[in-house]
Amino acid sequence: MFRPCIDLHEGRVKQLVGGTLSDAGTGLRTNFVSDRSAAWFAQQYRRDGLRGGHVILLGPGNEAAARAALTAFPSGLQLGGGVNLDNAQSWLDAGASHVIVTSWVFCDGRLDEDRLQSLVKAVGRERLVLDLSCRKRGGDYFVVTDRWQKFTELMVSRETLARLAEQCAEFLIHAVDVEGLCRGIDAELVQQLGAWTPIATTYAGGAQSLADLAAVTRLGRGRVDLTIGSALDLFGGRGVRYADCVQFNRDQAAKAPVASRQPNIRGGPAAIAVPPSPPFDSQ
Repeated sequence: MFRPCIDLHEGRVKQLVGGTLSDAGTGLRTNFVSDRSAAWFAQQYRRDGLRGGHVILLGPGNEAAARAALTAFPSGLQLGGGVNLDNAQSWLDAGASHVIVTSWVFCDGRLDEDRLQSLVKAVGRERLVLDLSCRKRGGDYFVVTDRWQKFTELMVSRETLARLAEQCAEFLIHAVDVEGLCRGIDAELVQQLGAWTPIATTYAGGAQSLADLAAVTRLGRGRVDLTIGSALDLFGGRGVRYADCVQFNRDQAAKAPVASRQPNIRGGPAAIAVPPSPPFDSQ
């Protein structure tokens, strides 16, 4: 299934190349900058019944835009970027269905179990998404933090996902090495996630065509959803039409057993009866 996104940088909706955002501000590569507001994108997703997308704050200066998006689609979007124990509940109160956390639960390259437990206690496992975005080192994938610049010691594995699934509702995993390049998904990682994850998981990174959406659905065994960024016409891309992604979800929902078409309490895609989406007007 397709999951939408709203990436915010300096208060605007953008698409960046993974791993090029740094504290120094040098080397940043930008694929797209929108003239439309974050709330406009959220309204499109709400119109088309696309629940479970994520709003990501890439640095400071994005809070107002994020809150506007959450107001436009209350309980329909997850919120990540700078989430910690002090602000997690406020983002839920602002309308986020879930909060997404990554760097705050790591310390010196290791998962801080005490911090994770404190966050679970504060907001509840059912409203927490763990961001395990990763890069490949050797033959394995390791979680990276701090704007994807720092490797941690946590390897993405069957054991890791099984253990952490007890602490959260979903995983969000960007394949950082291919993020924003529009050269195809990391099929190896998707296949591993499909085999290993016991809970709903969203993969992002490298998607360049509608065929990638079908591939993730197949390789992920129906457990892994796909976010498409720079290749999407909604973000200035030419590889994938937004309307086709909406239709893909409807087609998948129509094939599903009736019991599975109920709204997803975890905030993921649900088969909501909405009129067909008109073609996206890029003008």
